[in-house]
Amino acid sequence: MRLSGFILENIEPIVQEWEDFARTLATPGEPLDSVALRDHAEQMLRAIADDLSTEQSAEEQLEKAHGEAPSDIHTPAKTHAITRLMSGFTIDQLVAEFRALRSSVIKQWMRQEKAGKPSQVEDMIRFNEAIDQALAESISSYTQAVQVSRNIFLGILGHDLRTPLGAILLGADVLLRTNDLGARPTKIASRIYSSVKRASQIVGDLLDFTRSQIGHGLPLKKEQMDIQPVCERIVEESRTVNPEADIRLTCSGSAIGDFDGARLEQVFSNLIGNAIQHGNGSAPVTVTLDSQDGILRFSVHNAGNPIPEDVLPFIFNPMGRYSPEMVTDNGPYSSLGLGLFIVSQIVESHGGRVEVSSQAEIGTTFGVVIPLQAP
Repeated sequence: MRLSGFILENIEPIVQEWEDFARTLATPGEPLDSVALRDHAEQMLRAIADDLSTEQSAEEQLEKAHGEAPSDIHTPAKTHAITRLMSGFTIDQLVAEFRALRSSVIKQWMRQEKAGKPSQVEDMIRFNEAIDQALAESISSYTQAVQVSRNIFLGILGHDLRTPLGAILLGADVLLRTNDLGARPTKIASRIYSSVKRASQIVGDLLDFTRSQIGHGLPLKKEQMDIQPVCERIVEESRTVNPEADIRLTCSGSAIGDFDGARLEQVFSNLIGNAIQHGNGSAPVTVTLDSQDGILRFSVHNAGNPIPEDVLPFIFNPMGRYSPEMVTDNGPYSSLGLGLFIVSQIVESHGGRVEVSSQAEIGTTFGVVIPLQAP
């Protein structure tokens, strides 16, 4: 008997073994009943049997081997992953179910069939391909659901934190404006103000990150404006916050274009802040802004230790820099936060790009190139 026919004739004992195995997996909450434990097992087996009985070309087999086989938006394997996630199954337990299913079907089929038939080899290959396809769909669906729920949670957390942080910031600002406040209380209020302002910036970056992951990039509110005064103001604020830093600004004149001023403030502030943080302190931080041939160019240069070559490809990827290897081996550039990721997203939303070069002899330069007129 071909494997597809065997599966259809023996669905009940196969699914029973699936249920028995699933019951051994420890999950939070009340134990699942038989229906919940079986979940989409029968539908997946019928889909696999249907796949086995369908003719397959060499090209289609190669696509499956490369993980490029076409897949419906909703398959039993994808839906099964979501229900298992909601039931508290870990991704390791999800994979274990498919491993047990593979073993169960092959064991029961080999018990009934005599080995040595050429068709058995073909059926075995096709069955493993089908199981791998279902497993890949389940893992993809599971991880996407986890990522979406995590991003929504981060968005809610960031949104809820803004109100208490705003209240603390306002209170510290009121204290700083009080004339009869003593020297020590003024110093404490100043520290509170700067710390809360930094925390607010982190929360803002977190919200921007979740927006970029859930939606279609960061929202922009563009208008015709001269971005030069914005850049000058951010440089002056950076000088005030970092009085020990030597920040030198060079502007070639007005830079009028279609910009979201508030978003570009984030770009200027993040890049200048990073240059101050990671520069050697004795050399100046050079900021340049000019516009020529319909292009806005903004750059920040600092001396100091270069960004390691193995970090550069991941410099704008917040996930790439949080591996244990990055944190251990690459010093301060291993944890730049979400700032550079937000910078890249804002610049890309303006139709531009961010360039970076870093060498021990000439220092580190971040360059932003944005068209003056929206594409």
